Amino acid sequence: MSQPEYRILVVCMGNICRSPTAKGFLDKHINNNKLQNKVKVDSAGTHSYHIGHRPDSRSQAAARQAGVDIASDRSRKIHPDDFHGYHEILVMDRQNLSDVQAVAPDNATAVIQLIMHDLPDYGSAEVPDPYYGGESGFIQVVDMLDQVSAAICQRLLQQLR
Repeated sequence: MSQPEYRILVVCMGNICRSPTAKGFLDKHINNNKLQNKVKVDSAGTHSYHIGHRPDSRSQAAARQAGVDIASDRSRKIHPDDFHGYHEILVMDRQNLSDVQAVAPDNATAVIQLIMHDLPDYGSAEVPDPYYGGESGFIQVVDMLDQVSAAICQRLLQQLR
């Protein structure tokens, strides 16, 4: 199989809720738009709290309810090579943005920005941490990431023609 021409890394703090959910929904929309041979998505965290762990069970349940299975993902921490191995590093909130920019090498080639950049009319430019919103927080995150993943795929369809 040939190497995908475009690579995206999605990042949150622990890589057990928002970023694996974003990866799952991006993969769903990439497959639905037949971009799976052109685009590869991975996820990482800015902290090493949960390396090797599966996504939070509430994230898995909320994603599964929306038709996406994220159970096979395993947490990892962002690595210096990621800043050259990916075209985009999409983060969930401003703290993640600050954390990622702080560890980015000076010669990084990846574009680092908030994931909600592709939905500027959404309101908040951040995907909230679902742990502060109870069960409904996880559903809200799924809804947001499903919408922005669809928008990102529409951009990629135009960009990769």
